[in-house]
Amino acid sequence: MRNAADDRGNTVQSVDRAVTILELLAQHGTLGVTALARDLGVHKSTASRLVGALEQRHLVEQVEERGQYRLGSGILRLAGATNARLDLVEQARPVCRALAAETGDTVNVTVLDRGTAYYIDQVSGLPRNTSYNWVGQHIPLHATSNGKILVSELPEPELTRTLGDLVAYTEATVTDRALLDEQLACAREDGFAVAADELDVGLTAIAAPIRNAHNEIIASISVSGPTFRLTKEEVERIAPLVVTAGHDISGRLGWLVSPGEKR
Repeated sequence: MRNAADDRGNTVQSVDRAVTILELLAQHGTLGVTALARDLGVHKSTASRLVGALEQRHLVEQVEERGQYRLGSGILRLAGATNARLDLVEQARPVCRALAAETGDTVNVTVLDRGTAYYIDQVSGLPRNTSYNWVGQHIPLHATSNGKILVSELPEPELTRTLGDLVAYTEATVTDRALLDEQLACAREDGFAVAADELDVGLTAIAAPIRNAHNEIIASISVSGPTFRLTKEEVERIAPLVVTAGHDISGRLGWLVSPGEKR
């Protein structure tokens, strides 16, 4: 009788074999199912199923010679996304460093990823303000300034689908959709969003958008620190700095300020 451990083991084995197929095609250029099965040490039918699954995802494709496969266009899409993210970090880093030095607070860059805000870079401010390293972490969209910026221009029904359930993390978390919509409208108008004590009590953050050459929000930049220090007056002082930093990074990525756009 099969159990959960057996299923997990088979899944891992299938993933490993699928990745090996991609590596073999990258090495040899084109291979047939028979050759792939031999190199994998599996039956031809098993190799055929794996290739079929990869083909559905456009990670491999058939060449003119019947039964021969090569890497597909899906690989280029994944590579392009990776390069774009690496380029974003590279272009944002000097701006983040300057902003962290000016404010003394922690600066983060996030992107929208599977219904969350995903941290891809962080620069700490003053040594005394060194905080938890958020890089590689996923955070909820509705309870954070970064998340609110990332979804602020999404159309319906994509916005509702992306937000998901509005879970309460603290007493300050906005779980009322009408109120959240008002905050998103303010973010569009003001060019920045603020979240105070919404994800963690004692943490406040101000975020602004990072845009690509097509004027689309592709990331956010934020300054965060303890709520007792980031008072209303301090937020008002820092917010324009964050907005300017977002514009600077956007400009490095090919964005041109639109007429009437706040700087």
